[in-house]
Amino acid sequence: MATVSDVPDEPGQPPALTALSLAETSQKSKTKEQIITPFDVLGGIDEHGKAVAIDYDKLIDQFGSQRIDKSMLERFERLTGKPPHRLLRRGLVFSHRDLNLILDKYEKDTPFFLYTGRGPSSGSMHVGHSIPFEFTKYLQDAFNVPLIIMLTDDEKFLHSPKLSLKDCRNFALENASDIIAIGFDPTKTFIFADTDFIYGGHGAAFGYNILEIGKKTTNNQIKGTFGFNDTNNILEFAFPATQSATSFATSFPFIFGLNPKTVSKIPCLITCAIDQDPYFRQCRDNAPRLGLVKPALIHTVFLPSLRGSDSKMSASDSESSIYLNDTDNQIKKKVGKAFSGGQDTRELQEQIGGRTAVDVPYQYLTFFLESDDELESLRERYEKGLMQSGEMKAAATKELQIYVAAFRERRKAVTPGLREEFMRPRQLKFRSMPQEKEQVAMLEERKKALRKELALIDGEMERLQGSGQA
Repeated sequence: MATVSDVPDEPGQPPALTALSLAETSQKSKTKEQIITPFDVLGGIDEHGKAVAIDYDKLIDQFGSQRIDKSMLERFERLTGKPPHRLLRRGLVFSHRDLNLILDKYEKDTPFFLYTGRGPSSGSMHVGHSIPFEFTKYLQDAFNVPLIIMLTDDEKFLHSPKLSLKDCRNFALENASDIIAIGFDPTKTFIFADTDFIYGGHGAAFGYNILEIGKKTTNNQIKGTFGFNDTNNILEFAFPATQSATSFATSFPFIFGLNPKTVSKIPCLITCAIDQDPYFRQCRDNAPRLGLVKPALIHTVFLPSLRGSDSKMSASDSESSIYLNDTDNQIKKKVGKAFSGGQDTRELQEQIGGRTAVDVPYQYLTFFLESDDELESLRERYEKGLMQSGEMKAAATKELQIYVAAFRERRKAVTPGLREEFMRPRQLKFRSMPQEKEQVAMLEERKKALRKELALIDGEMERLQGSGQA
């Protein structure tokens, strides 16, 4: 049976994700292709100058990923005993790289781990951010595997001219509390902010992998993948190696153990929105050259902006987003202004019906309403003109208010102490975890390092006291 690292990337790898290649203006004066990169998400423009919804089938072709089909969902349910999540049932988790090989691992009781993350750019996450995390929790429960969550506060600082490092660090802590409120198991989940973990003394093994993957990645690769040029700062070029390092179990010896021969063979499954795929395509290209396993990926669609299905919610744009700390009244007002697929008059709506494909309130219901039968009834009534756009907005408002209210209650229970526990480097509990003897050895290594550091501090204090400066 082939392993993840044995399988080459699928044919039809995407072209460079530059604005030039992804937003190339056609012969028709107003037509533009969609732009999907880690930094920009915009639907296309048609020949009439109108915005077009994001075409996910086109992304599968461009990115060279594979669609999650019915047979894969059936296999997932058969192996885990869990019915597919509503996001899987509705095609909102739609694409993958090597998910079949991860299912092979699970079937053979071979260890793997989950990895997801967040670039903290605001104090509160919005409901679009909660979707991948909710789905990741579902996977953690289904597979019973460890989960690592990376908060890339360093990347947000590097890429955002208006944000200070202090802002990004504070956002990371607030976002960590939001993520914990999704309901993750603290015995199986490690959350870290880059500025604390990598630069704070705990991430030596992580740093080694940054160096290894960074050495194998050229500037031309980064320019070709991300569209960077000479105006980007030098650390933006380096950051893909940092995001890649979380894909490797060897970056976390305190979780997976110290034996490089066994730990280097542990793969990960990354859950992310499709715009993050370029980071991990770089990682998949370079991992086998380091003797490491290619990460597998599973892609979600974007939760549409309040303005329309041609763009996604943005945490830095309050008019496009519903935040997880919004009040019921704020949610009602925002959904009331959301882009509607209804007709201009009641008479036209009854005669022609609404367009659920572009109706943002209906799109929100596909993400948050659990009942398939109720969702189908709403779709049918709206498209047949038996339901007005105001009624669709009311239905979406109700579901979002319920979802956010439940989150707010869970968020109240997340104390600074609980957050510290999630973010403390420690042994997680899972099948195939290191044996007790190895865990003790790892703890002894950490104690030795701490004793050495304490001895140095004691020596410095004695020096200062002896000189009368203390």
